[in-house]
Order: sequence, then C-alpha cells, then structure tokens
Amino acid sequence: MQAIHGRALVVDCSTGTAEPFPIPPAVSAAVLGGAGLASWLLLRFAPPRVDAWAPENPFVLAAGPFIGTGLTTSSKLAIATTSPQTGFIGDSLTSSYLALVLRRTGFDALVVVGRAPRWSVLFVDDDQVRLLPAEHLLGRDPEETAATLRSELGRDIRVAAIGRAGERLVRYAAVVNDGRLAGRTGPGAVLGAKRIKAIAVRGTGRFPAVADPDGVHRAARQLATRSLGPETAKYRELGTVANLAFFSRLGVLPTRNFQAGSFPAAEALSGERLVTQHRADRQACAACTVGCEHHFRTSDGGPATTVRLEYETLFALGSLCGIEDPNVVLRAAALCDRYGMDAISAGGTIAWAMECVERGVPLPGSPDEWPRFGDGASLLRTLEAIGERRGPLGALLAEGSRRAAAIIGHGSETWAMHVKGLELPGYHPKRLRAMALGFAVTPRGACHNRTSAYEIDFSEDAPALAERIAQATARSEDRSALLDALPLCKFLRHCFDDFFVEAANLVRLVTGLSCDADELQRTGERIVTLKKLFNLRQGWTRSDDTLPSRLLGPNGIDPAELDRLIRAYYRVRGWAADGSIPPERLRDLGLESLLDSVSIGS
Repeated sequence: MQAIHGRALVVDCSTGTAEPFPIPPAVSAAVLGGAGLASWLLLRFAPPRVDAWAPENPFVLAAGPFIGTGLTTSSKLAIATTSPQTGFIGDSLTSSYLALVLRRTGFDALVVVGRAPRWSVLFVDDDQVRLLPAEHLLGRDPEETAATLRSELGRDIRVAAIGRAGERLVRYAAVVNDGRLAGRTGPGAVLGAKRIKAIAVRGTGRFPAVADPDGVHRAARQLATRSLGPETAKYRELGTVANLAFFSRLGVLPTRNFQAGSFPAAEALSGERLVTQHRADRQACAACTVGCEHHFRTSDGGPATTVRLEYETLFALGSLCGIEDPNVVLRAAALCDRYGMDAISAGGTIAWAMECVERGVPLPGSPDEWPRFGDGASLLRTLEAIGERRGPLGALLAEGSRRAAAIIGHGSETWAMHVKGLELPGYHPKRLRAMALGFAVTPRGACHNRTSAYEIDFSEDAPALAERIAQATARSEDRSALLDALPLCKFLRHCFDDFFVEAANLVRLVTGLSCDADELQRTGERIVTLKKLFNLRQGWTRSDDTLPSRLLGPNGIDPAELDRLIRAYYRVRGWAADGSIPPERLRDLGLESLLDSVSIGS
C-alpha cells in the first residue's frame, strides 16, 4: 500500500522512551488511516476496562493517507483515547498543519502512554523524542504555549497544547493546535492526566509516495474546483453560523436546555447579523480551499475580542443558555478557547445548572454565583470558574452534566442533556427521527459529526419505515467514518455525485489499493465496528444506547418508536438484539484476523 509509512511511534512518558511500532499492512488496507487507524491502535494498546485517568490509557494521534497529497481539506489528524466523560471511546478530529508535520516524521501515528514524572512537553523531532520541562508553561493558554515553544524550539515546529482546563482535568478539556480545538470527549484532560502540557513536532522528511502522482494531481485540481461550488457556498460566505436562524424557524434549535426548539432572539444571533455587525475576517484550515472559518469581533465598547465562531459554539453559548447578546457569546467562545475546553459540553453543562436554578434546585456555593438563563454576566463568570475549577460550583460543573446531576440529585438527571455522558450538539431531535437514532447509537455519544443522519430528516422524501431509517443512518455513519479515515472534510460530501464510487477512485490513485464502492463502504463499517468493540470491552450495555428522558414521550420521540429504530439499526449492522457483535459478523467484515493481537474480552 502506497502513501503510508507503515509504522507508529509509541512513547512512554513515564520513562521518556520511544519505540517504533510496525503497523501490519493488513490493518492499513482494512482501515486506511486517520480515525480507522486511531481506533485500531487504541484497541491494541489500551487494556480492557481502562480508566481515562490511568497512565495505561493511550492517547493516539493518527494521520490518513491523503495528508500531503494536495487533495483539499485533507490536513486533519484523528485523536482517540478513553473519554473522561463517557468511559467509552473518545475520538476527535482536528484540522491543522500539525498533520502535515507529523507525516514528515516518518510515522503514521503517535501513541502516548504512561504519566510523566513532572509537567512536560513531548517533543517529537523526526524520529527522536525528548521530554522537556513545562513548568514555565503552566497556566498559559494554548496559543501562548505554542508561541513560547516555537521561540524555544524553532519556528518550524507545530504544537498541540492544553490550557488550564486540561491542567485541572476538566472532563471536557480540549487539545488545541493552530487555533483549532479537538474538544469533544475530553482529550485535553487525558493529556493533563499524563502531565503533558503540549506535544511539539518537527518533521523534515518526505511525504510517502502516492501510487499515481499524475492522477492524484489531476484529481486534486478537480476536487478543489468542485469544493468552490454551490454546495459549500454558505460556509464560505457566512460560515456554519448560518444554521442558527434557519434551525430556529424549523423548530429544531435547542433553546434553554432543550426546553424549546425555537429561540425568540434567533435573528440577533443569525449568521447574517453576525457577518454584518461583527465579522473580522475569514480564514481556512491547512490545505483547504473552502475557507469556512469565520472570525468575529465584539462591538460592545469593552475590551476588543476576536474569536473563531461556529454554529455549535453559537448555539451552546447562545440559545441553549438563553443568551441574546452576540457580544456575550463571542466573549464566552473566547473563554472556551483560552481555557481550552469544548464549548458544546461547557454550554450544555451550564444550561443544566441554569435549569437547576430555575427549578429551585440548590447548587453548591453562593446563590450569587449561580448561572441563570439569559444572564450573560453569570455565563462568563461560570465559564471562568469551570476553567479554573474554582470553588465548589466550578469543580462540580467541570465534571460535566451527567456526573453533576448524579451528585446534585433532586431529579436533575431528567434535564441533564447527554448521551453516554457527552452533551448533545445543536439539533433538537424531537422532529428528527434519524437524528434521534444517530444520537442514541453513535459510539462516542451524542454527535452530529459521526453521522449526518439529520440530512435524512430534512430531505423531501424522508423515509417512514424504521428499517429504511436504520439503513440510511448506518450508511451515513459509514461515510463519516471513511471521511475521517482518508481524511477529507465532511463539507465535501455533497461535492461528489456518488461519494463511495468517486472516493474509491481517489483511494486507488493515492494508495494503489484496488477497491470498489462496496468495499469502501465496508471500510467505513469496519471503523464503526472497531469503535463499538472498544465500548463493549469498556462495559457498554444496551441501556447506553438511548436519549435523555426529556426527549422521549408525548413532546418528543415515542420511546417504543426509538426502541424499534435501534433494533432495526442493530439488524442492519448484523449485530445481536442486545447490541453485541457476533463473531461471524467480525469474520464477514474481515476484522477477526486484525484483532489477533487485541484483547476484546472484558
């Protein structure tokens, strides 16, 4: 297989030692790279039932074969670890120049185990590894940390760092590089538990050769042209913030902790209003022609703040918390970036606390400190308390909504809006049956990025039968998993006339593998199955595939219908009625031989 190095670098930060690890060719052919390789390496190196805080919990960075080929949007790294929020697989994706630099070290992946004896920077300098003292970086935000390390180690390095939230083990802390956050599921907290303030990488080697350089060059030009078409126009012009007002009109915008699906002040937070009154500039990720990244500036007369803003951050710190002032949302987003924490989980956890206050359920600390719906000052104050784990309220909310509700009680579990411990993203699924199914079954918890099932609900011919919804949801998951393995940005998915057919041609040009559309979809299914296998080994049960009780019943999804959808999904996947994976299904997918060196028991 071309376009890969065929090895990972395994670093034990307890001792500072590092060893190359050969990646079997069969593994590379079966899962390609990126999220697929990260999932396999996590299964390979994590002991069964590993705790997220344990030194033995691996932190995996993995590259895909498309990185460095010139294919647009391909500069992405996959992260996999045991999530401090869910206890299951924690996987995130981040666009960055770090992906390009890691590929030039001669490795396809980095696996970090152990716990450093002191706060350290893990410096990967081609094939050499050093642990450098990091005490002088503690308390600094990720951007400051990266700037300091570039001044100390050279301008040609790239850095992934954690902020104070990661240092203080906020369970939804992010890993930050090039201003981009890999935040969902809390990978920054895992690095904090390992006492790794940052990973710095210098790679000076060559990218691995592709199978057909001329063909890849032609394909890259064609894909770049298509990426500038009407399918991505709204992201270039407004960014993903364009979704907020539209979703509110449809009644699917989560508002006041999912108590409603429309926000009366949606127009004040609309993409059009933000672009008109607050836009600062537009940027693009590494190796990207789309340029969906929009930066916005406060205009409230206070200290100027400019921040990258996406729909999920806008909803989580805006409508979900009842906040109408875009300046407050921008300042809240900047705080999440500065502390290095996931805005969706931060907003979701604070919204849970706001509802506690609304319902008269006491929180720790002084009532003057408690956050309240629509109160921008209390939102900003609470974010700072979480990032610092300051006081009893900050410490409680740093645990996330599931754990916080279990501690507080008083029925507050009812309005803790999470799946498997991961707070819900910005889609109210009361009218979205496929989205509800996707939220319930996705391995990492409620997620819109591991399935685009909501597109099924928004289509004009949305299927009514459970079996068809399950089939469409599973295929959407397979496509998302494949995009994360190659990698390519999900915003490109509509730039293809037939995604699996055209992606198979790209895979052939880059890697030399001969595979058709059906086999490529099986690759996506293998990756989804690997993630599920990890969860099964961690103690997953059928009861984990569900939705918050608020979303079930007369004003939401009928519980019996959700159960029918989940059972249909298991059948489509070839799983047992209890959600377990029969050995014959592993054989059908060609996974059984890839798991010879992996313990898949509990």
